[in-house]
Amino acid sequence: MKRVLVAVIALASVAATPLLAHQKKGGVVRDHKNPAGLSTPRGYTHVVSVNGGRTLYIAGQVALNAQGEVVGKGDLRAQARQVFENLRLALAGSGASLKDIVKWNTYVVNFKPDDLPILREVRAQALGDVTPPASTLVGVQALANPDFLIEIEAIAVVD
Repeated sequence: MKRVLVAVIALASVAATPLLAHQKKGGVVRDHKNPAGLSTPRGYTHVVSVNGGRTLYIAGQVALNAQGEVVGKGDLRAQARQVFENLRLALAGSGASLKDIVKWNTYVVNFKPDDLPILREVRAQALGDVTPPASTLVGVQALANPDFLIEIEAIAVVD
């Protein structure tokens, strides 16, 4: 009887978790979920589970172009665009794309709530119709170079 009760409770909690996307690419299955009882997120997913595949850990990308020059000094939007382009290039180098990201962390120097619409706009342009990954946004005092305003690190899973 105890085993049946545990199974019923487990199924009930799974049923209460809205499934945003169930994506299968090759042998990789990704489930994006926003469990009941949590706020409805804007531009990210609360939980992403992955079964199968190869995990990529992408180092924090900053607003440097291919020549090592800072792009968009003092301009958060321009730097965010360069960071997403660098993420795209880093992923492509391993046969992946932004849609393969399951988690990213964003670090913004002297973050203010007024920065959020800019970040959301650039992120939406970069992702297009891709279901957003799990995400964390952290305001920091500084990054490795005083000209850097934003850095994003990511974890991706590919087949």
